[in-house]
Amino acid sequence: MAGPLVQVEKLCKTFGAGETAVRALADVDLQVGAGEVVGLKGPSGSGKSTLLNLIACIQEPTAGKLSIGGETVWEGHWRVPDLRRLRRERIGFIFQFHNLLPFLNAIDNVALAMTLDGVDRTTARQRAGALLDYLQVGKRASAMPSRLSGGEAQRVAIARALVNRPQVILADEPTAALDSERARVVMDLLRQVAREQQAAILVVTHDEKIFDRFDRMVALRDGRIEQEQPRAA
Repeated sequence: MAGPLVQVEKLCKTFGAGETAVRALADVDLQVGAGEVVGLKGPSGSGKSTLLNLIACIQEPTAGKLSIGGETVWEGHWRVPDLRRLRRERIGFIFQFHNLLPFLNAIDNVALAMTLDGVDRTTARQRAGALLDYLQVGKRASAMPSRLSGGEAQRVAIARALVNRPQVILADEPTAALDSERARVVMDLLRQVAREQQAAILVVTHDEKIFDRFDRMVALRDGRIEQEQPRAA
């Protein structure tokens, strides 16, 4: 597919109105291409999580334009009829904490996203098992979340985000709860996913130990992009 998988143009978000209005984002322009891993950094309150939520179609922009996979999804209003379906089929989300369901084992946590989309359980578990193998945690498929290490649980969470083959993967502080070694392993896996599946990955992070794992670092401050820094050769 030609063109970026994520494109935001002059994107704005304001919470509230009148004297109590808070501008969270102002005229943000950003593109993330297929196979690219982009880091988003900035101080608390700079708008990082708000931008991620707008791209995930969880919150509605105030102004600007948002396109996913070459399709305009918001410009003045939502341009797609079913946002839930858009999120299920085209966007994967990875959280700071794995948020695995404690009463399901690893493989069923991953398969659940497919069964909710109408896929039969056998097919969903086959796909989930293949993903867990791909992320080098297949031997833990039957383990409950409480029996997984932090790194293992985050890999399962990544598998869950990938199970519906999304074009776009959004991650909010995915390595914050991990030590340096496990954080680098998780980021290397995300880079592998981006290259092999030609996904666009955008990661919000404060974690300086993984900055060298990104193709670009984008810095936000006071709701605006302050600078972009390409990855060192």
